[in-house]
Amino acid sequence: EVQLVESGGGLVQPGGSLRLSCAASGFTFSNEAMSWVRQAPGKGLEWIGTSNSGRGFTVYADSVKGRFTISRDNAKNTLYLQMNSLKPEDTAVYYCRSVSSGDRGKGTQVTVSS
Repeated sequence: EVQLVESGGGLVQPGGSLRLSCAASGFTFSNEAMSWVRQAPGKGLEWIGTSNSGRGFTVYADSVKGRFTISRDNAKNTLYLQMNSLKPEDTAVYYCRSVSSGDRGKGTQVTVSS
């Protein structure tokens, strides 16, 4: 059974930073491309970026490029999202998602507010 558990969210001031984690189990994490997506209040899911399992490259949405960094530790079956220079419009529930299955966790809330 695929399990994805996000953590690390919270309340942060504009310009601040947060690091999210996604603990994965139930599949071969190192072989899987993984994405981060988010859902702001009243809006649909927004893709943030994807970490490719094979060649190690990562792609990002324009809205977060240069501010967010996706990384992974395959030995720990964990995906990370480092978020810097946070803006109020980054407020959302953040999910990690398996590219092949579409499975995602329950999410972690990030609120950017002064």
